Amino acid sequence: MADLEELLRSKIRSVKDFPKPGIIFRDITPLLKDPIAFGSVVDALAKHFAERHVDYVAGIEARGFIVGAAVASKLGVGFIPIRKKGKLPYKTISKDYQLEYNTETIEIHADAVEPGKKVAVIDDLLATGGTSEAACELIEQLGGKVAGVGFVVELKDLNGRERLKGRNIFSLAQY
Repeated sequence: MADLEELLRSKIRSVKDFPKPGIIFRDITPLLKDPIAFGSVVDALAKHFAERHVDYVAGIEARGFIVGAAVASKLGVGFIPIRKKGKLPYKTISKDYQLEYNTETIEIHADAVEPGKKVAVIDDLLATGGTSEAACELIEQLGGKVAGVGFVVELKDLNGRERLKGRNIFSLAQY
């Protein structure tokens, strides 16, 4: 795992003052461009969630779609998009949540998860945990069971794990 984290760190770009002054944005787009690094991310997340026998992978907009869909394909399970408000075309349920720099709303289709089904939630980054917490609550509101939450990057200083306390949290590179 140490070698994987070293590879990922070499492919994650740090962008200062984005989206606002004082924030260091951890950009995974160089990692996505590298087939070895991206494949390693998909393999590691898929291995982790294969042991939990998930029925679906839910990906959080937008980079969580990229990673989550690839993990779902690798596992041979369905993919569920969790999107920003107003982007899904069918009946939805929504959840407001607080980011480190603003408030947002995410939605999931009302028929996305059948009661009792196990769902892995995937996103590119764990910061304060607000987005992931809201995604987990949406899945549970539909009767699904969150099998765990997986991230490419975890920003330890923002204490997102605390907000997701009691959930299985898995991250590949920590800052």
